Amino acid sequence: MDWIEALILGLVQGLTEYLPVSSSGHLAIGSYIFGVEGEENLAFTVAVHVATVLSTLVILWKEIDWIFRGLFKCELNAETKYVLNIVVSMIPVGIVGVFFKDYVEEIFGSGLMIVGCMLLVTAALLTFSYFAKPRQKEHIGLRDAFIIGLAQACAVMPGLSRSGSTIATGLLLGNKKESLAQFSFLMVIPPILGEALLDVVKGLKGEEAFGGIDALPLIVGFVAAFVSGCLACKWMINIVKKGKLIYFGIYCAIAGVVTLIFS
Repeated sequence: MDWIEALILGLVQGLTEYLPVSSSGHLAIGSYIFGVEGEENLAFTVAVHVATVLSTLVILWKEIDWIFRGLFKCELNAETKYVLNIVVSMIPVGIVGVFFKDYVEEIFGSGLMIVGCMLLVTAALLTFSYFAKPRQKEHIGLRDAFIIGLAQACAVMPGLSRSGSTIATGLLLGNKKESLAQFSFLMVIPPILGEALLDVVKGLKGEEAFGGIDALPLIVGFVAAFVSGCLACKWMINIVKKGKLIYFGIYCAIAGVVTLIFS
């Protein structure tokens, strides 16, 4: 991988991590086009995912600061309940990560057909959530947080958008658009950082996590993913509030069909 390819893939990751079009699917398509495989692809994927998590911390810093200030009060307040929702939402993806990690990694290496199919599923979810009109709820409860977490766990499939799945699921459950995007972006921080930490530990032990890629492409990809992630995160929050997800559903449907044709 050279630095130009890293720049393009980093921009793709940063933009598609927050837009409901599947960053994993687009990264898989981009890696296929550029011929990036194996250890090189794994190291780059970890780097750009960490970069997008950092962009979330930057854009949602006020909300994160609010959460931690509330936690330090050591009482059952709105902030504590919010953190509890995030913890509950992490349970399904945690189970997948512990017991099905090898299976998921096999799926990521199985070609573009699964990506195309999952992009079509993403399109269906976004379209359904756009037309559905459930009764609105004031707050995201523990039950809804767990169900949204199940959607996040399913979105480990390449091509199935994490933000699209979690936001669409929340909308179908009747949660308000204003709070869903923020919750969707915050709930992914612990799982991605945990996964990155495990891969770093694996690399330090001399296993195959970080071989095969030079420092320059890694740095370029990281910076590109961080900057584009900041822009996309802020943009996506406004898009969700305006309820414009149907256009991304149309895009995913077209991208899924094209991917299946060329897979």
